[in-house]
Amino acid sequence: MSIQLSVVIPVFNEADNIQPVYNELIKYTNDLDSEIIFADDGSRDDTWKQIEALHAKDPRVKGIRLSRNFGHQYALFAGLSQASGDAVVSMDGDLQHPPALIPEMLQRWKDGDKIVHTLRIESSRTPALKRISSRLFYRVFAYLSGVQLASGMADFRLLDRQVLDEILKFGEEGLFLRGIVHWVGYQSSCLEFPCAERHRGQG
Repeated sequence: MSIQLSVVIPVFNEADNIQPVYNELIKYTNDLDSEIIFADDGSRDDTWKQIEALHAKDPRVKGIRLSRNFGHQYALFAGLSQASGDAVVSMDGDLQHPPALIPEMLQRWKDGDKIVHTLRIESSRTPALKRISSRLFYRVFAYLSGVQLASGMADFRLLDRQVLDEILKFGEEGLFLRGIVHWVGYQSSCLEFPCAERHRGQG
């Protein structure tokens, strides 16, 4: 049985952030038929205990526990494969991706966009080396793949159910979901958000 919205969050050693992320998410999803899926990528701290505790309080919170650390893209794919929403939002677990954008993402989806991308705008405080290396990576990727990606493109995005079903057919080998999402096409739009400091929760 499908629901309106799934939010998928890959996490690794993010025990202090699970509750703060949940607190922010429910501000924008509490009135929706929704689920929140944390994909624990082999954390060695209390991340899984925090997920279990939230699930006990709110059954909309679900968890997937990977047997070891497989990497962000594989944890994200695992979470996406379990999502049942008609619209599926993926985001990181450290609040660098603002949940406040979710209502606008959903509105664009309702207006016809099958994919809603987000683009992180780097601040002047972002180290120059990081900005240069990011631009270089995307230029090389575009040259090798023929898929144009903007520097700052994030894994914070909304996918329509139809798009997600197509992506899941690719399987798990050699995953780079940012590239795959662009490659499959479909009507899309993009929202910008400012670069934020990495959030660390208060125990």
